[in-house]
Amino acid sequence: MAYRLGVDVGGTFTDLVLTDDRNGGPLFRAKTSSTPADQSLGVLEGIEKICRLAGISPREIAEIRHGTTVGLNTVLTGSGATVGLITTRGFRYILRIARSRTPGPLAGWITMIPQDPPALVENTIEADERISARGEIIRPLDEEQVRQDLRRLLSRAQIEAITVSLINAYANPVHEQRIREIIRELAPELPVTLSSEVLPEFREYERTLTAALNAYVAPQVGRYLDSLRSRLEARGVPARVSLLRSDGGLMTLEAAKERPVNALVSGPVGGVAGALYICKLAGYRNILTIDVGGTSTDVALCLNGEPDIGRQTTIGQFTVRIPALEVRTVGAGGGSIAHVPLLTKALRVGPQSAGADPGPACYLKGGTEPTVTDANLVLGYLTTTLIGGEITLDLPAAQRAVQRIADALGLDLYRAAEGIYNVVNENMLGALRLVSVQRGYDPRDFALVAFGGAGPLHANAIAKVLGSWPVIIPKGPGLLCALGDLVTDFRNEFARTFIRTFDQTTPAEVVQLLAELGQRARAWLSEQGVPPEQQTVRYQMDVRYHRQGFELPIDVGLDELQREGLTVVGRRFDEAHERLYSFKLETVKEMVNLRAIGQGHSQPPTVQPLASGGVDPSPARSGQQEIYYQGEFHTATLYDRERLLAGNRISGPAIVTEMDSTTLILPGYTAEVDTFGNLVIRPEGNR
Repeated sequence: MAYRLGVDVGGTFTDLVLTDDRNGGPLFRAKTSSTPADQSLGVLEGIEKICRLAGISPREIAEIRHGTTVGLNTVLTGSGATVGLITTRGFRYILRIARSRTPGPLAGWITMIPQDPPALVENTIEADERISARGEIIRPLDEEQVRQDLRRLLSRAQIEAITVSLINAYANPVHEQRIREIIRELAPELPVTLSSEVLPEFREYERTLTAALNAYVAPQVGRYLDSLRSRLEARGVPARVSLLRSDGGLMTLEAAKERPVNALVSGPVGGVAGALYICKLAGYRNILTIDVGGTSTDVALCLNGEPDIGRQTTIGQFTVRIPALEVRTVGAGGGSIAHVPLLTKALRVGPQSAGADPGPACYLKGGTEPTVTDANLVLGYLTTTLIGGEITLDLPAAQRAVQRIADALGLDLYRAAEGIYNVVNENMLGALRLVSVQRGYDPRDFALVAFGGAGPLHANAIAKVLGSWPVIIPKGPGLLCALGDLVTDFRNEFARTFIRTFDQTTPAEVVQLLAELGQRARAWLSEQGVPPEQQTVRYQMDVRYHRQGFELPIDVGLDELQREGLTVVGRRFDEAHERLYSFKLETVKEMVNLRAIGQGHSQPPTVQPLASGGVDPSPARSGQQEIYYQGEFHTATLYDRERLLAGNRISGPAIVTEMDSTTLILPGYTAEVDTFGNLVIRPEGNR
């Protein structure tokens, strides 16, 4: 029997979901504490734990699909490699000049501290060369000058990686390729990143930044992946390892080491993939997702059963040009620390976090600061045991920590704890409004899917304000990101800049270029081991009105291009532009980029239907507990989720416990268990 394993490494816990390749067997779930000093240790501990639960040997695992935040954390903490940059003469300050922006609010100009770019000016070389936007060589490369400058750079700086980003290299990469050969002559051990391979598109700043970030994170990501691979081999685990990409696809370990920039935000997207998979089964296609972990909350919007994939993502102060799911993140999680600034005397929660080490005060691991988890425990929303009894929470320690907030605000203990709960909920609401209201969507038209270890504790209260019903709590919500890793497909994009107005080219020329990109996509999928019958390729064109400063991606098929020409593309662009900006123009249209998106499909695991048990949930009752809500104490009924059956209906106040998470159902609301084991929460009388 060959097994597949989904692994998601978070700031506090490592989550694992195991299934067999018959796709009909049970799903095994496990959760272990993360090991920030070396995440591979936590992964190996989790593998051993889940194999014991499944009664198998780690040697029977054939594939591991892994979401990680190693690259993301490297950028956010500024702990990446020392990168050398080689660019065209005259573009030495390209990463410093960047793109202009206006930080807010008004004091932003005073408080903003610019983040150093991944390659510093003093580590930048200017190559004497020039290629036109059409790919013609205007000035040949001065190879001897590059050699001399490179020798000087390597002699005075401990360069760990090099990026080559020449102006217009997207149109003709010959000079970048020659410089790579020169680097390998002088320093064969240095990893080299070419901008024409990472992002073969125009806009030199975005291309240079993306390539430099790839070089910046590559050594650290490579060390982690090598450590993981060596530890797996030492334990006799022969599994093939794939990493989750930022756009929700998969790539092999080898591809991830070469292009780690494509996996910078791979951690959060696994949960979105898992939520979509579960909700499609349950019949919900328009969803808002909220993933609350120990350090942060990640939110996303999915329309018509599809995630929103953007062409760029923001990490810290950097806008990186990579395909990525539109996920917004705020510093609000179970470990977020509550504090009262002396100046304002106003309660604040986060973004500082106690993380996994030392963790919340109630963990008794050395933490003393009051956190959201401590407040939830004081309010009675949490029981004193987590992860099936592996973690015991200390209520007196949580009370002592929250009492400091109560004293600072002049409130009693429970009102202070509820204040922490309400403030962190507002932080999460702000993120949800960014992906819905700010983009023209009414959140009342979407179901709210909550997961992560702490998401189900806050979802009912958030939906009460947002109006997103029903609230859906999948089974195993704390492990949904790991399940999402199992349901993703191999995916990659291949693009080239082709700037032409519609009257400057022909449909035949465009079809030929797209077909060439499609061949590259299929070749890449074959390299990843995807059989031809499981490969699909779809095509896009980035289109704008002539002289417009931005473009929109438009899906197109090769057959319809041959039949209808560029008219079909123009019509779709007009419709998309009017939908987004409420107007369209009768003017010349221009294509900017051509793109082929290759996907290699795999069979997702089967979610077994839950046995039917009628309306009465009493067989799953496990006790009662006092909770504090809106200034009053209420008696909440405790339920064991493993004993709930399809059709069971739970009236709030209630607390549903399971190995990886706890769900809070507030007074005035009911939760019904559907066929797939989801808890579907609605206001009483709203069905």
